[in-house]
Amino acid sequence: MIENSKLTVIGAGAVGSSVAYAALIRGSARHITLYDIAAEKTEAEVLDLAHGTLFTGSSEIDGGSDIAVAEGSHVVVITAGAKQRPGQTRVELAATNAKIMGSLVPQVLEVAPRAIIVVVTNPCDVLTMLAQEISGLPPERIFASGTVLDSSRLRWEIARRAHVSPASVHTHIIGEHGDTEFPLWSAARIGSVPILDWQQDGKPLFTQDELDELAVDVRDAAYKVIQGKGATNYAIGLSSARIVEAILRDENAVLNVAPVLSDFHGIDGVALSVPSIVNSTGAHPILETPFSAQELGKLRSSAEALMAVADDLRG
Repeated sequence: MIENSKLTVIGAGAVGSSVAYAALIRGSARHITLYDIAAEKTEAEVLDLAHGTLFTGSSEIDGGSDIAVAEGSHVVVITAGAKQRPGQTRVELAATNAKIMGSLVPQVLEVAPRAIIVVVTNPCDVLTMLAQEISGLPPERIFASGTVLDSSRLRWEIARRAHVSPASVHTHIIGEHGDTEFPLWSAARIGSVPILDWQQDGKPLFTQDELDELAVDVRDAAYKVIQGKGATNYAIGLSSARIVEAILRDENAVLNVAPVLSDFHGIDGVALSVPSIVNSTGAHPILETPFSAQELGKLRSSAEALMAVADDLRG
């Protein structure tokens, strides 16, 4: 566990402020810093958070509009960028946010050269690929938050229908954090029971068709939230804080984050969410993760879709 740990959140918008808020309440890091070029907005968010520290743990919160506030950070979570508009796909954000990422990452590494960087800005997978190239960091040290939140959404929905705790549902959303993501149904369990074998009132609760419909609902959940309130922020704040904790506490937790893969079932050079061991050195994909033939085909299709977007951005 890292002593006197420091987390910097870049971006004081709805998502960044929610990451800082969740991390403060959960005690994810000893020191939490919020950075944004909008000085007045950043100061206001920091003050609002600081005013509540009597009711949190021992964490401290500060921030500002100078990147120097990130100095010495152990983890940097990047949320800065243009936000997703109603009806807009994550990939459509890519060109604008790629420019922002290209400017930010070198600045971060100047003041926090040993930091592990978690990319939350969408499309997080593509931006991670470009940021890793720009930075020259080993892939385990810069990765996307990926489908940690998507997997939480799926587990919550299955748990709600099965009347169990979400912690008792074991399933993963794999691939792009977006339109080509898919569940790893072949490994899905409720407790130790394969999901298609789970029964309620003496009958199987789920059919394969129902599970596939559920996967579509989960994939499109963010669009529904954005349509209703303009942004998704609370759940991504909580899931990002969870990733930070796995790093700072050296947990060796298995989370579906998205580092740039190397020879993962033959896939190279693309950031995809796969089960990965997350600890104080970063994110390490579990190469032994099993896939059915159909699932492996979906994973490769997801990789091809993201690589095409990245290639377009490279020019």
